[in-house]
Amino acid sequence: MLALPGCSFWVCTDTTAERGKAGVRVQVVDTDGQPLGVTAAVVDWSLEPHPQVPSEGDQVHFRFRFDGADEYSGPAVDACAVDKKRVTLGCQTVSSSEAFGPADDPLTGNTWLTVEHPEQVDGVLLIPNDQSHDDGLTCEADSKDGGGTHPPEPPSRGDQL
Repeated sequence: MLALPGCSFWVCTDTTAERGKAGVRVQVVDTDGQPLGVTAAVVDWSLEPHPQVPSEGDQVHFRFRFDGADEYSGPAVDACAVDKKRVTLGCQTVSSSEAFGPADDPLTGNTWLTVEHPEQVDGVLLIPNDQSHDDGLTCEADSKDGGGTHPPEPPSRGDQL
C-alpha cells in the first residue's frame, strides 16, 4: 500500500444515537442502545411555586431515582414535562450524581422544570439515552480524536415523545 506524505486513511464519522422511548421508569442505555444496568424513574411530581422565585407562579417540581448507579458510573438522562399528548413543554438533563436524598433514600434527588404553561403539564417523562458521556468531540471539531456515536440531541419544546 502506498501512502503519500500528508494524506491520511483515517476516516472520521459522526453519528447520533436514536432517541429511546420515554417513560416514567426507563432502563438507561448507552449510545449503542445497550443497557447500563441502571434504572431511572420519576418518583413523583407536583406543580408549585419555586421557593426562590414564588412570584413566577407554579413550576414543575419532581423527584427522580437512579437504581444501579454507583459513584463512578454517573449516568444522566433527559427529563421532560409533557402534556396529555406527550408533547414536551420543557426539558433538562438530570444526573445520578444529583441524587442527594435523605439517608434512607440516597439514590433520590429532586429538581425543578420551568415551563411556560404549567397548567398543561400531564406528567414528567425520562428519556433512556445516557447523556453523561457526550464529550462534544465531533469530526468537525477534531478529525483525529472526534467522531463516533453521540447521544441524541436533547428534546426541544414541542417535540413529541
